[in-house]
Amino acid sequence: MSKMKTNRGAAKRFSKTGKGGYKRSQSHLNHILTKKKSKRKRQLGKTLQVAEADVKAVKRLLPYS
Repeated sequence: MSKMKTNRGAAKRFSKTGKGGYKRSQSHLNHILTKKKSKRKRQLGKTLQVAEADVKAVKRLLPYS
């Protein structure tokens, strides 16, 4: 049986945490930043944990992480 392939797009977006969860970055911080408040941009820069409902899908995309 051949090796499973890692989804490279997902590998760039998610990384595994020490306790086995996955962390992700937030969207809407790439362009059209002039109309967004400083507080909003600052909070969008923080990383979050992937929701429990989505962990199964992320694990399937990243079989070796």
